[in-house]
Amino acid sequence: MKKYIDCVRKLCNKIKCNCLLNRKSVVYDGLAKEFPQVIFEESDPQLDHAGDVEYVAKIGCKSFGIQIKPVTAKANFGNYSPSERMKASFKEFEEQYGGKVFIVFSLDGEIANKNVLDEIKHEIERLSSL
Repeated sequence: MKKYIDCVRKLCNKIKCNCLLNRKSVVYDGLAKEFPQVIFEESDPQLDHAGDVEYVAKIGCKSFGIQIKPVTAKANFGNYSPSERMKASFKEFEEQYGGKVFIVFSLDGEIANKNVLDEIKHEIERLSSL
């Protein structure tokens, strides 16, 4: 039984590690290269306590948020809808930092919902003009 438990632990750690690496890849190999004028940082643990804002993207004194979800979080990410708790958290973030929170879907470390790039571009332009 102990061997089984150890095996499950190793598998869980490997999955967790892969998810973390994929998230970092989406941000630093994807978003940071697409938007070099933006400073991307891992969020404060209080912002990410519920998994709502994982990265903060800074534009001058304003910021927008990034939440990364694996495509498997919803088979068809076009129909993904944040919970009421998440919506409230996103609204609170926007009131505090000035920018919206974007949900970026990850597939093998790549951005799956490419349309979010246009939305982020518009948000960068908006925040830059404030």
